[in-house]
Amino acid sequence: MKIEDIDKNLVVETDITEPDLVWFDVREAPFKLYGVQYDAEMGCFVRMPQAVAADISASVSGSLNRCTAGGRVRFKTDSPFIAIRAVMKNGSPMCHMPLTGQSGFDIYRVRDDGRDTFVTTYVPPRGMTEGYSSGKWIARTYTDHTINFPLYDGVKELYIALKKTAHLSEPEPYEIEKPVVYYGSSITQGGCASRPGNAYQAIISRRLSVDHVNLGFSGSAKGEAKMAEYIKGLSMSAFVLDYDHNTNNEEHLTATHEQFFRIVREANPDLPIIIVSAPNVLLAGDAKFSYGRFTARREIIRKTYENAIAAGDKNVYFVDGGELFAGNDWDACTVDGTHPNDLGFYRMAERIGREVARALGKEF
Repeated sequence: MKIEDIDKNLVVETDITEPDLVWFDVREAPFKLYGVQYDAEMGCFVRMPQAVAADISASVSGSLNRCTAGGRVRFKTDSPFIAIRAVMKNGSPMCHMPLTGQSGFDIYRVRDDGRDTFVTTYVPPRGMTEGYSSGKWIARTYTDHTINFPLYDGVKELYIALKKTAHLSEPEPYEIEKPVVYYGSSITQGGCASRPGNAYQAIISRRLSVDHVNLGFSGSAKGEAKMAEYIKGLSMSAFVLDYDHNTNNEEHLTATHEQFFRIVREANPDLPIIIVSAPNVLLAGDAKFSYGRFTARREIIRKTYENAIAAGDKNVYFVDGGELFAGNDWDACTVDGTHPNDLGFYRMAERIGREVARALGKEF
């Protein structure tokens, strides 16, 4: 017997039968896209120009650039029913990450107090290969809505359906329109959040009303100079450098980390840059233990920060990864000793978010 037959709350909606709907392509006004751009030649959404991705590595250009982590579509409506139809290439289900995070969309809406709040998840069905459809009833209030894209699957097309009688207009802009740009590993990409809105960058973005761009690439953030050259040219309000996990060894990190920082800093002398070390240091044992090496790596990263301070840099910040999961039940913050679960991402958002807020002159 399937669990859906026992608990009807777990039934996945995949067939849209609601009448009087109008379907819209999210690439068209008044919808506003953030964190992704559409590549017409490839026929899908990407996080950075594919020509740039091809210069970085085969893994970034071959698949990871098409993962839509950090992608959002925002709009204002009073429709009491909102549906999606996603045309997408679905990868094999990941063994340590919920399908709702890997392949799902979730939706937030602005409450009367001005804060974005979670409404529901468009839960993907098991066994899909080319996308899915899902519709949800929500409270009818004319307000801004945000739909977050999947963290790992790629989206070719996305359509949104509203009731025919509903109003639709552009959303209010972010209070800070220049995005915070995040560069890093699978943790930065969002592995293994249960749904897209629980990735730490999404939490910070909602809390501060600031746009963001997620350049987390699973297993493929090697601190390449070409990536730094791309990032230095972006228009951004702050930059978070967090690729500790993916470098091959301490020598690689030493050779790339400060160089990466300097490439971005020289082109952006006043840009707030937040440097983060890996959260695994809380699990550190002796040097032979699998996580012990992150203690030495943390000091390499700290050195980049200290050298910048010594050189007179007034807008650089350091977040010790050992603080990211700190507190009661710190050992409950990951699914596998590396990738955060929702509790881990919440604590990352709290710690990193304080530095981002301080850099942007806001309260967190």
